[in-house]
Amino acid sequence: MSAFTRLPDLALRTYGGSVVAANDESFAEREALIRPGPPEFRPHTFGAKGQVYDGWETRRRREPGHDWAIVRLGLPGVIRGVVVDTAWFKGNYPPYASVEACEAEGHPAPDELDGWVEIVPRSPLSGDAAHEFAVTGERRFTHVRLNIFPDGGVARLRVHGEVVPDPAFLDGLTVDLAALENGGLVVACSNEFYSSPNNVIAPGPARNQSEGWETARRRDGGNDWLVVALAGPGTVAVAELDTSNLLFNAPGWAAVSGVDARKASPDDRDAWFPLLPRTRLQPDTRHRFRLDSDRTVTHARLDVYPDGGMARLRLLGRLTT
Repeated sequence: MSAFTRLPDLALRTYGGSVVAANDESFAEREALIRPGPPEFRPHTFGAKGQVYDGWETRRRREPGHDWAIVRLGLPGVIRGVVVDTAWFKGNYPPYASVEACEAEGHPAPDELDGWVEIVPRSPLSGDAAHEFAVTGERRFTHVRLNIFPDGGVARLRVHGEVVPDPAFLDGLTVDLAALENGGLVVACSNEFYSSPNNVIAPGPARNQSEGWETARRRDGGNDWLVVALAGPGTVAVAELDTSNLLFNAPGWAAVSGVDARKASPDDRDAWFPLLPRTRLQPDTRHRFRLDSDRTVTHARLDVYPDGGMARLRLLGRLTT
């Protein structure tokens, strides 16, 4: 598995992504391309259009050309890699695919998009396989277009990268400085046995335990933690620690601390200062705390005691630069 697959999937439906257009979806709907989770398959499940597939599938093309689908990224940013997954498509996969990307302001209609650039050249595909393509370049993109040649089925399209929000939009607002959609990223974590720590800063509420961060049971007397690089230097006014859906595996206590990495290394534990002292938590509860610190932070550390899960971490404040 490529290193870029550990980065957030910018296209994911639960992050606000949308398949806004496709030239054909005769056999299976385009929206499946960005569903969370691995593709599913049940053999001998036939509908009016044939075998049911958890993916996007076009008709057999009898004329020149190729099929395509356009995805609006839920989290615009710099793309580091793309995964084209043909899982379960064994006799009906496209033999080739390419990916293009563009950046657009506002909320354009699909036919208003232009300035497309190729980020994955036309490349061969095989059936029932996840194909990983690294992407180079530092441009910010808001949309991608998957081209398949000439037709066929693709189960999932993953677009991994680094979130880059519009800085002009955030300027002067009270925002969630830790949010993935605003450019926050978990950069260190003690344990991610059950689920990714970046889940804790994902958009929207967690619908179940799998959409939060959960650690293994700790037996060594220590505690678990994660570190978030914030959207930028800022002051935090409100900390929200949400243990929703965690009925019997929420932490007993938690604390939040901060550091300004422009003045001291986050690796220096003595440089961290408290934002929220160690505080008792309840299961399945959205906890909100007003903070009295006016110190600028670039990174925040969440400590949970001794272990357990957290559905969401929100750090509301203002950017200072």
